[in-house]
Order: sequence, then C-alpha cells, then structure tokens
Amino acid sequence: MDTTITTEPAGRRGRNSSVILTDRLCEKRVAKRVKFYDRKCPGLYVSITTAGVATFSFKFTDRTAGKQRTGWLGVYNPETFTVEDARSRVYGLKGMGGEALAETFREHKADKAKRGKTVAEIIEERIDWMKTPVRKPDGEMRPRLEAWENTASHLRRFIKPRLGKKLAGEVTKRDIAQLSDDVVGGAFGRPSVSNARHMRKAASGLFNWAAEAGRDYVTASPCVNLPKLDPEHPRTRVLTEDEIRIFWHGLDDDILLASWDRRTRLALKFELVTMLRSSELLGAHRDELFDLDGEHPRIDIALKRVKKRRVIQQPLSELAVAIIKEALRGSNKQFVFASPPRR
Repeated sequence: MDTTITTEPAGRRGRNSSVILTDRLCEKRVAKRVKFYDRKCPGLYVSITTAGVATFSFKFTDRTAGKQRTGWLGVYNPETFTVEDARSRVYGLKGMGGEALAETFREHKADKAKRGKTVAEIIEERIDWMKTPVRKPDGEMRPRLEAWENTASHLRRFIKPRLGKKLAGEVTKRDIAQLSDDVVGGAFGRPSVSNARHMRKAASGLFNWAAEAGRDYVTASPCVNLPKLDPEHPRTRVLTEDEIRIFWHGLDDDILLASWDRRTRLALKFELVTMLRSSELLGAHRDELFDLDGEHPRIDIALKRVKKRRVIQQPLSELAVAIIKEALRGSNKQFVFASPPRR
C-alpha cells in the first residue's frame, strides 16, 4: 500500500520528510538529493540521490561527547539490505547503550571507507592482485592467475564502462543481468553469448574476491541466480581429408611459401601429427626430447605450457621424430622450433 508523505514543519530537519519507509520508496527517482525519516523507527532515515542510490543512516545522541551523531548503516539493496533489515539493525543498536553504540559506529565508519570504493577501483585492484607473481608448483614465479589478461580484458571492456562509477556495494543482480543482456544484444559490438558468459565469470570472480574477509568491499556478490544464457552451439566445421592433404603438401612448397621459415612450417606439421596445442609445442626445448633413436621416443611438455597445468608425456610416431630431427638441424641450439634471427 502506498504511503502518503507528510512534510515536517521547517526547523531542525528543514525540508526533509517523515514517512513510513518502504522498499518502494527507496527505489523512488528524485530530481535532487532528499532524505526521508522513518516514523516507525525514530532516528532511522534514508538518503536518496539523483542517481537512484538509497543509503540508510541512523541519528543518535552520543551522551559521552554531548553531541548528536550520524551512523552509516548501508546501501539499500532489494536482495540483501531492505528497509526491514535497516530497522532491525537500528533496534539492535538501540539496545546496546550509548557508549557501545558510539564505538560501533566508529567501526562502521571504517567499514564505510572500505565500501566506498567504486567498481572501477576494485577492478584495477583485482587485476593487480591477479598478475602479482607467486611461486608455482614447478618452482617458477609466475602471475597468480596465469590467464589474468583475458579476465582483465572482460572486466575493462564490459564491466568498467557500464558500472565503473558505481560504488561496489550498490551493484545489484539486476545490473549484472542487464549488462549481460546488452552484451548478447550487441551493445558492445558484435552480439555474443560467449562474451556474456565470460563477462559473468569475470564479474563473479571480482565480487566474490571483493567480499572476502579482509577486503569486505561488498557484503555479498550480486552474481547469483542470474537468468540462464542461451546455449552456445559448437562449431561443426572441420577440415576434410582432402583439405588436410592440400595443406600438408602446401607446407613443402618452397615457391608458394617462400616467405615462411622452414621451422615454422615444420611446427605446423608437428601440430597435425601430434594434435598438441600451439602453445604447448612452440616452446619445446631440446632437453624435453627423449629416446629419439630408441623404441619409445617422446616429448615431455612442461606444465607451465599446458592448459590444465600438468606435464604431458607425448609419445612420438616415426613421422613426428622425422619432423623433429629436421627442425634440429643447423644452428638450432635450444628450442626445437626456433624462429630465425631478425635482420
């Protein structure tokens, strides 16, 4: 039921209004910043900005200092912090006594400083955290999240332009869902369900990280119970046997591929023969090769080049061994498929 707003006489509260606060009122759009005091819970009020952000606060008297103080309670969120939540918080605070109440709000002030960070600020802090070098199981120092550049791209391309100026604690499930719909609809370029899925994953990681103890930039992640995205259809196009044959023999055509280094062409052949990923084979070292002239030739792919971070022991066929032996000819001292020196 709608509540009629009654304006108090001019005085201590000036033009502020006294009402029975409702969630609907907190979602009200206003032409200028306005405060509404709650009739049901004296001292509780909500401040609504022109951007649509509603913040709960509580006025009380600090009898030790003999002053009236204002304590920050939190930002209205229809899913995590409603009017009833704010009232319950105030009722609990009133039962604490004056000195304890003042101390509690001093702590709240520190929390507010944390939760005053914008989405743009926590995005950059998250990226710095992801790319910080840490020691990995193989003993090497590498970024904490080795695929951090992809995640950073989605945070900066999609989330930062739309939500960057918002306080992190103000972001709602509705904001993430709308952003997701816009990515799918083409508002950021080509329509893409895949980009929306990656954006959601990056956002979920961001807000879960922001909610961890010690940071507490948000009380909870808004990336929960989002509408399901349409399924992505896998690519069905594959090379035919004839196309593979043409490609294979084309790699031996010195006239057609005169500008291509021979080792580059051998690497492509080796990829076809072994089905290893490019990132796995291009960094192959001589010391990763074993028993090339024996019965069980193989190449060991170091875990740092493998997507699932595990060592791959790849057996080699006679054709794969022949390709490697050709690639190792000449002045190639360290890498199997070394690039030619630049001139």
